[in-house]
Amino acid sequence: MKYTSIDAQLFVENRQRFVSKLKPKSIAFLNANDEMPRNGDTNFLFRQNSDLFYLTGIDQEQTILVLFPDAPLPRYKEILFVRKTNEHIAIWEGHKYTKDEARAASGIQSVYWLEDYNSIIPMLMNHCENVYVNINENDRFSSEVPYRDLRFAQSMKSMYAGHHFERLGPILASLRAIKHDIEIKLMQKAMDITEKAFRKVMRFVKPGVMEYEIEAEIIHEFIRKRASGHAYNPIIASGASACILHYNENNKECKAGDVILMDFGAEYANYAADLTRCIPVSGEFTQRQRDVYNAVLRVMKGATKMLVPGNTIEKYHVEVGLLMEAELLDLGLISKSDIKNQNPELPAYKKYFMHGTSHFLGLDVHDIGNRYEPMQPGMVFTCEPGIYIPEEGLGIRLENDILVTSKDPVDLMASIPVEIEDIEELMREAAEARSVSHK
Repeated sequence: MKYTSIDAQLFVENRQRFVSKLKPKSIAFLNANDEMPRNGDTNFLFRQNSDLFYLTGIDQEQTILVLFPDAPLPRYKEILFVRKTNEHIAIWEGHKYTKDEARAASGIQSVYWLEDYNSIIPMLMNHCENVYVNINENDRFSSEVPYRDLRFAQSMKSMYAGHHFERLGPILASLRAIKHDIEIKLMQKAMDITEKAFRKVMRFVKPGVMEYEIEAEIIHEFIRKRASGHAYNPIIASGASACILHYNENNKECKAGDVILMDFGAEYANYAADLTRCIPVSGEFTQRQRDVYNAVLRVMKGATKMLVPGNTIEKYHVEVGLLMEAELLDLGLISKSDIKNQNPELPAYKKYFMHGTSHFLGLDVHDIGNRYEPMQPGMVFTCEPGIYIPEEGLGIRLENDILVTSKDPVDLMASIPVEIEDIEELMREAAEARSVSHK
């Protein structure tokens, strides 16, 4: 791991809240993610299961967490199974957790090697009635491949058919949606790294650079600041490519007069940042670009004010849609007739703003949480309205990450330039510095 150590108190408190939600005489299992093969003898980089990390802080493959609050002996209330290393593994893969290191990172005292699992668990199963298994219940998740937690659940149901099986998903969704103070600090670190990358990019961009060169500048800054990399595939979309919502090619030349839409965020200690900014390749926006940009910015500011306790995502998106509708009217992109004759299920504004404005953010960039329940203090949402005009080769999206509090929303990215005047001034200074250095 590139990040510095995390206070284990976070994971201790997360487990305390978690087990308080379990039924009596229940045991819960969570597994590390699979090690996914990339080709003949190489795996993709390992990324820990977010739920397991949330409860343990353990960032290593082949790990199992077992929680049994009503265990017959105190040492079995919390059990962590980790991979036992040897000389061969040390030479080929590097260092793995010792038991003491796993205890320090997680706050769990009962740490065993994975090879001890089959000698401990059958005994414990005789003393429980309910078995909580962890199935990925993120409503954005879809996979044709049976992942480790799913295979584990199927195996347990076959071996212990007499037990009653329960879902961990709803419990973890409600807990993970409310961020601990330590989590907010980790997310803020990811956002601060993201800000540094954005400021670097503003100094770098000029006509003729390639989108992938911008991407390279971003990842360079991420890694040198201890991020593990991108929290998601970055979008570096210049000109008309900005109208492709999930554009990932990042292979075109940035041409004078175009605007670049950049959607990227650092991942630090497994926590995600999610930023979108649009900057002019030539250093200055045209009047039309300014008009569209400021329309999106006004919607973002208005939407941010709505991220308050008691509001719901469904109601919020309707309210944001009305803000966008007014802006599109002023821009001449839709008419009052379009609105009067619109299909209520597909409002007129959706032609130019076709995605949602906000999603949960945390250990996953599209984090888990119940979108139908009221917002609560401690939740973190993105706020990312956009206007996409393919016929003009122009797409503008702006995005910050917002913390819901008992008072006003807190913009965790408030220090990152977003006003047109600030962006143009920073790019002008960078252009002048380049000009001086070339003399």
